[in-house]
Amino acid sequence: MHSRKPFYIFVALLFIIGISTSIYRGIEHNVPFLPGEQVQSWAVDAKVSFVGGAQPAEVNFSLPNDPAFDVLVENATSPGYGLTISNDVANRRAVWSIREATGPQALYYRVTLVPTGKLSILATEEPVTPDPYLWPATEKSAAEQITEDVWGRSATNLSFAQQLMNLINDTEQSQNMALLLSANTSTDLFLHMLHSKGVPARIVNGLQLEDQRRRQQLTSYVQVYNKGEWVLFDVPNNKQGRDNTLVLWEYSGHSVLDVMGGINSQVNFSMLQDTRSALATSIDMMMNDNAWDFSLYQLPLEEQSLFKGILLIPIGVLVVVFLRVIVGIKTSGTFMPVLIALAFIQTTLLTGLIGFLLIVAFGLMIRSYLSTLNLLLISRISAVIIVVIFIIGLFTLISFKLGLSEGLTVTFFPMIILAWTIERMSILWEEEGPKKVFVSGGGSLFVATLAYLAMDNDLVQHWVFNFLGIHLVILALVLVMGQYTGYRLTELKRFKPLVGEK
Repeated sequence: MHSRKPFYIFVALLFIIGISTSIYRGIEHNVPFLPGEQVQSWAVDAKVSFVGGAQPAEVNFSLPNDPAFDVLVENATSPGYGLTISNDVANRRAVWSIREATGPQALYYRVTLVPTGKLSILATEEPVTPDPYLWPATEKSAAEQITEDVWGRSATNLSFAQQLMNLINDTEQSQNMALLLSANTSTDLFLHMLHSKGVPARIVNGLQLEDQRRRQQLTSYVQVYNKGEWVLFDVPNNKQGRDNTLVLWEYSGHSVLDVMGGINSQVNFSMLQDTRSALATSIDMMMNDNAWDFSLYQLPLEEQSLFKGILLIPIGVLVVVFLRVIVGIKTSGTFMPVLIALAFIQTTLLTGLIGFLLIVAFGLMIRSYLSTLNLLLISRISAVIIVVIFIIGLFTLISFKLGLSEGLTVTFFPMIILAWTIERMSILWEEEGPKKVFVSGGGSLFVATLAYLAMDNDLVQHWVFNFLGIHLVILALVLVMGQYTGYRLTELKRFKPLVGEK
């Protein structure tokens, strides 16, 4: 007797691989697990303006590279200017250049950002210890007294920064703090105090996103290094950390805007919030990144449409296998209900049922006449096929004349399958009587209806097309059910009388 252990291991591998690849695709490529999910995106316009001095000009502008946001689309408008965009991961910049810039100049950069939820900024390497800040003579004593006091009450870089920020924003400030704030902004003072104790910290420039805002400026924040991570501090607002409405436009220590050959340069931002399909967004991101992903969206639209129908067949097959092997429902043909269910998807359930019953009924009547002619099998089947086509054409024409647009969809029924169904039912009628015909025909329609309900479900259609690993799970379930040799559920009624016996 052969061991079933390798079989169960194989089935388990199929199941695990199918689930794992689906979860990986959902997490890594942000493919939504539910259909119809929406994501918020931000359209941000940056306007760079300066006054040219009738000489060559070059504008160097920092571009966003925040892990908290994915760049979905970006473009620049610069009539007459040459444009180069650096793809340096650590320092993305746009460089505009022109031979002569005279008078007021305006350059535009537009980007669509999608929040990723990755708000942490991890350090790629251990930052160097900053040089101690050299305080002016009038501030040195006050600064040292405050920093020494706070340093003694802290345990880590983070706790030192937290207490410093709270002290800077304390409404009952000491004379020393008031002196320091009179000569420094709260952000600069915070940074200087951190550096005076050798705490790695840096100024970063962020843009607070708010719907329908115009002419916004970048705001300075401070990032403090602590245990491999850069923690953000909004000192003027006494706030630590950030939410998904703050994009760090520049945090690598470089300037935001450099203009050569011009004066009075500045950059203003406008922004607008939008709602996008989560699925469409993930597809666009994969296309932009040329991600290594087995996605059917890479195919032409015609093939995509074809596969959307083909990939539903395993769902119908799973339903048929369960109802026939486990439940024990009899059908006319093994997988004929799956093909009928596919036709129901095109015709809708009620129209499909009525059309199927009418076509089969008329076909059986024609088939009963053909049986009296003693034709060969191949000729009889060919005649039935031609009759089925004629019946479908007749019903379609009548529906059109009566203004019943639903009736026009009966052309989606598989004609060859219908012909074989009529032939089998006719033979079954002759050999075992009409009862068997109604049992097998009714079972076929029942199974086809359940298969249709499963295949027409939006969630199922979303999964089978966007998570191809699900098909491995379906294969594993079919293989497991193929090993079932017990009683069908419909057979248990035979043993009902035994239940009452002692």
